[in-house]
Amino acid sequence: MQSFETEVAGRKLTATFSDLVNQANGSVIMRYGETTVLVTAVMGRDDKDGMDYFPLTVDFEEKFYAAGRILGGRFMKREGKPSDEAILSGRLIDRTIRPLFDQRIRREVQVVATVLAIDEENDPATLALIGASLALATSDIPWDGPATSVRVGRKRGTSELVINPSSKDATEYDLQMLLCGKEGRRGSLRRSF
Repeated sequence: MQSFETEVAGRKLTATFSDLVNQANGSVIMRYGETTVLVTAVMGRDDKDGMDYFPLTVDFEEKFYAAGRILGGRFMKREGKPSDEAILSGRLIDRTIRPLFDQRIRREVQVVATVLAIDEENDPATLALIGASLALATSDIPWDGPATSVRVGRKRGTSELVINPSSKDATEYDLQMLLCGKEGRRGSLRRSF
């Protein structure tokens, strides 16, 4: 097991590589504050015949237990369908990493980001994209990374920009952006007002 850490916006960002998911081509556990995301990357062994596109699948999975909620009840014991936020987070990761693959590849590639724990301060989508980049970069999957993401907020009524603003203080900001991409390339951009 190897762990690497750095400080971003006054909080510790940690990437842990272990054999927890030893059948995946690449995996990493990302932690920022108390938010934790497991990201895995897997590539099929055989080319898919008759495909005229690169078969990449990105899943962003939120679990209720990550926020400390356990769904109970007599009959409902499973997670429901993905939330709109989970679908958008998966698309954000897809749109950022897809252009960095050789589009002639015909083997299936799947990237899965599973939110293990979430606090009220740190965005798991940012962690998931950084984790996807690290999982792919440390795997044997051909990929032209790395890519990264950062959330930027502007305090209401000022021109002050804040890196990775706290989610619980969202009302203090009149603009929040999630910027993703690779140095020298245009990436994805998501805004929330």
